[in-house]
Amino acid sequence: MAVNEKKRGRPAGEMSQLSADSILETAKCLMKMDGKVPSIRSLATQLNVDPMAIYYYFKNKNALLEALTTSLVAEIYQPQESFNWQGELKSLCVSYIELLREYNGLLQTMLSMTSHGPAQVFTERYQTIIAPLALLKKVEKDGLDLLADYLHGFAFSISCCHDASLIKTEMMNGPLALICSSLESSRT
Repeated sequence: MAVNEKKRGRPAGEMSQLSADSILETAKCLMKMDGKVPSIRSLATQLNVDPMAIYYYFKNKNALLEALTTSLVAEIYQPQESFNWQGELKSLCVSYIELLREYNGLLQTMLSMTSHGPAQVFTERYQTIIAPLALLKKVEKDGLDLLADYLHGFAFSISCCHDASLIKTEMMNGPLALICSSLESSRT
């Protein structure tokens, strides 16, 4: 009979290499490879721990999912103070699309979630970029909704295309220019 070398229960203090960060990094690697959020069991196997050890850091799978997706979205472009808000918005959008391209199952995962953590990261960066426009809150929200719907449609087209390399980020230039023009004309 084989002996299970995995430790049950809470990880031992300093002896353990397990941490919330190591769990998230492993989950990112597995998601990139498999195109979907890894199961707790596959994470535990990869980390060589008992699945219950992961619950020491994340109270349930939804908490892990929230942390994972928020951590991934936090890697997108961080806007800089600039007079070229259109360029900043394009940089944000391109980095978001590249993230969704790199993690194939991320969009479907985020759209199926009930929490708003990942969306909040994008929203805050969008608001930072368009702040100089001093838009009415409704116009700001409508612009964000339009932009998010466009970007998610673009990412969805990448995931459905038989050759994703055919869909290039340069194809976003015209639609993004139109969205920027609309925001510019809505200034108060």
